[in-house]
Amino acid sequence: MTSAPIVVHPPSRTGGRRVTARGQILGLAHADGDVVEFLRRAGLADAETLLDDPAWVTWRGGRAHHYEAA
Repeated sequence: MTSAPIVVHPPSRTGGRRVTARGQILGLAHADGDVVEFLRRAGLADAETLLDDPAWVTWRGGRAHHYEAA
């Protein structure tokens, strides 16, 4: 099985989650809206529908959609 191309990494100690696409850093998200914007900028127009699709997005560490400090 291949891994999802988008990874939302564990929350940092100061809050926010790093978002990568195929190993490239897209930014530090503090809410789902940030992730959606990063994905749109990367060329995924339907980004909001991908957040809960494990074929596209892997949420590492912590709960999905939570951005509070670890």
